[in-house]
Amino acid sequence: MGEIRTLLRLGTLALMWGSSFIWIKLGLRAFSPLQVVLGRLVLGAAVLFVLCLVYRAALPSRRALWGHLALAGFFHNALPFTLFAIGEQTIDAGTTGVINATTPLWAMLVALLWRVERRPHWMKLTGLLLGFAGVLLIFAPWQSGQLVSWGALASLCAAISYGFVFVYEGKHLSNTGSSPFALAGVQMLAASGYVLVAMPIGSGTLPQLDPTALIAVTVLGLVSTGIAFALNYQAISQDGAVTTSTVGYLIPIVSITLGAVFLGEQVSIRVVAGLAIVLIGVALTRAKRRRSHPTPERVEQPEPSA
Repeated sequence: MGEIRTLLRLGTLALMWGSSFIWIKLGLRAFSPLQVVLGRLVLGAAVLFVLCLVYRAALPSRRALWGHLALAGFFHNALPFTLFAIGEQTIDAGTTGVINATTPLWAMLVALLWRVERRPHWMKLTGLLLGFAGVLLIFAPWQSGQLVSWGALASLCAAISYGFVFVYEGKHLSNTGSSPFALAGVQMLAASGYVLVAMPIGSGTLPQLDPTALIAVTVLGLVSTGIAFALNYQAISQDGAVTTSTVGYLIPIVSITLGAVFLGEQVSIRVVAGLAIVLIGVALTRAKRRRSHPTPERVEQPEPSA
C-alpha cells in the first residue's frame, strides 16, 4: 500500500510539473511572459501562505535568512519562470520540458566549481560528459531550425539558473528550522516583487479576455506551482529525497506527451535521443560510490522543477 501511495505521489507531481509547460503555452495566447509569470507566482504564493495558516507555520525571523530567500526567489522563480515563458514563444512546450531536464547536470557542474562536490568519481564525471553530449545533440548547432533560437537559449539559461540555485539553497536554506511552506511562500513573494518591478518594461500590451488563457494561468499558479511545491515537500518527508528526485525522469516524458496530444506538437527523433542520453547522464551523476567509512553528505542532485 505504501508503494502505491509513493507511485501516486510521484505520478501526480510529474503530471503537475510536466503539464506546466502546456499551461505556459496556453497562457501566452493572451498574456505576455511577465504577465503569465506574475499570475503564477502570486497564486502559488497564496496557496503556500494558506498552508502556513492551516499548519500554523511561522514565517522566518532571521534577517539573513530573508536575504537568502530573496536571492533564491530571483534565481529559482522570477528569472527561470520568465525565461521559460519567453522560450515558449518560439519553441514547443514538449521541447522546453526536455531542456528543463538538463537541470541536474548544471547543478552538478556548479557543485564542482563551487567545491561543494569534491573528488567526483569516474562515474559522475562520465555522466556529466554524457549529459552534455546529449544537450549538444538536442540543440544540434550544426543544423538550422527551431532549437537554434533565442527561445531555446532562454530555456537553457533557465535550467542553468535552476542548477545554480539548487546548490545555493543546499548551502544556505537547508536545515533552517523553518517550515518549507513558509520558506517557499516568502521566496515566491520576493519573486513576485521582482516581476512587478519589471512589468512596466516588459509587460507588453494589455492582456486579452481569453478564457482558455485565464484558466491556464490559474491552473499553472494554483496547481503546477503552489500545490506542486507543497506535494513535493510532502513526498520528500514521506518517501525521502532520493525517491522523490526520480520524478525528474518523468517530467520531460509528460511534457512531450501532453504537447503531442493536446497541442499537436511533434518532437524529432534527434531530440528524443538527446533526452535519453541526458537522462542516462543524470542517472550516472547521481550514482554513489561505496565507502568503507562514512563521509559528510554532499549536495544532493535535485529533480528538475518547472
